[in-house]
Amino acid sequence: METGYQVIARRWRPRQFEELVGQEHIVRTLKNAIEQKRIAHAYLFVGPRGTGKTTTARLFAKALNAEEGPCIHPNNDSKICQAIMAGSCMDVIEIDGASNNSVAQVRDLREYCRYAPAQCRYKIYIIDEVHMLSTGAFNALLKILEEPPAHVKFLFATTEAHKILATITSRCQRFEFRPISEETIIEKLRFIAQEEKINVEADALKAIARMANGGMRDAQSILDQLIAFCGDGINEQDVLEVYGLAGTEQLMVLGQSIASADYEKLLGCIDFLVSEGRDLYRTLVDLQALLRESLVDSIRNGGKTERYGQPLSTESLMRVLDSLHTGEVEVQRGLSDRVNFEVTLFRAIEASRSRAIDSLIKSLAQHTAHPKGESSKKKIEEPYTPKEAIQTPNLKVKDLNEASIEKNTSMEEAVDEPIPSQLTPTAQSSIETGSQKVVEAFTPSTESQEAKVKSPISAPSVPSLIEEKIPESNRRLLEEKLRGRFMGIYDFDPKKMI
Repeated sequence: METGYQVIARRWRPRQFEELVGQEHIVRTLKNAIEQKRIAHAYLFVGPRGTGKTTTARLFAKALNAEEGPCIHPNNDSKICQAIMAGSCMDVIEIDGASNNSVAQVRDLREYCRYAPAQCRYKIYIIDEVHMLSTGAFNALLKILEEPPAHVKFLFATTEAHKILATITSRCQRFEFRPISEETIIEKLRFIAQEEKINVEADALKAIARMANGGMRDAQSILDQLIAFCGDGINEQDVLEVYGLAGTEQLMVLGQSIASADYEKLLGCIDFLVSEGRDLYRTLVDLQALLRESLVDSIRNGGKTERYGQPLSTESLMRVLDSLHTGEVEVQRGLSDRVNFEVTLFRAIEASRSRAIDSLIKSLAQHTAHPKGESSKKKIEEPYTPKEAIQTPNLKVKDLNEASIEKNTSMEEAVDEPIPSQLTPTAQSSIETGSQKVVEAFTPSTESQEAKVKSPISAPSVPSLIEEKIPESNRRLLEEKLRGRFMGIYDFDPKKMI
């Protein structure tokens, strides 16, 4: 009689602790417990799907009930070990928590615990998805779980540990199963492909590992499906077509479009992805993973990266990733995934071009302090002195204004309207030769209201002189970014600076 086909995930299930990949910390603890004879009565295995929880429970049960005694290397050819791995051993009972979650079924389990094992050393109960038990069932299990008979061991497995009562968790030794890394999954799939005599490209293995999300069982199931689709040769394009993934090239185009703010190029790439039937939500997730690598690269390279042809700062990449993460729910659950996908990427472009106000103020402060690479100390030691004050040390601003008025009295055309007093600086501004200090005060001038000026020409005011001294690049930067203007220069003691 011909036996049916057995999938790769079952044929390549680990049969020894050494074959369990990605969970070395758990394997080491269980081995030491067996060798030191410190075996607890209850264990709780927690972790994502496909990471080896049920398989580890079977391996541990096999090690405890091996014919040669509890050992870390049981004989795979013995009848008891084969029955345990096949799930047909009478003393290793596997229970589905979803379909055996009532109080009555837990009471039956408590009754069965009283009887000694039939053929093994221990009677072991493996309850998968234990979080599906009802609250009443958990409470009925408490007493037998805390003080079970010496021949009974409990092994629980779950993907949602937060649903388990704290009173249950406190009675167990908890083991956290980690998602398996992509490199480990690739190595395992490459080994399986060689044994199965299947030619799989490296890029195809990377795509499979990316889709598995840290689950070895998922990766093996994907490989099994691709073998049925492609036969003896599997390449990356086959993986993309079967599962609707975006290739590395398309992801790079999306990243370059965001970095350069090229909307036309971005729309063209989205049109291609839609026409090829790619999963836009999965594309968004993969794009975030790619940008995360660029973020790490920018941090290592002093705050900038040029992976996409345009320099992007760490701050810009963080804003882009935050924008993409915000749009995940809209793309996944929205009425139109394409529209939401496009809007999310457009927002990411805008986020990459924007700039935080605190960083802008910091940049302006640096430009003002060092306009042309000069040190701030030099600026303090050489304060600004007007040219007129150098030529006439004792001349005051008031004298400059009066001299200008007398000079223009001989002009033929007179202006009847006086200069507004609120726009005229008074003679309270003074220039002292010794300390070269400019002090400015603006108050209404009564003298300018009485004087009838023949021409609008007047002496240069202190603000205009200040603007002449400030470099044009700094003034333009201040006016464009903050719409501000320098209105005065004051002397201060550099020793008192904080």
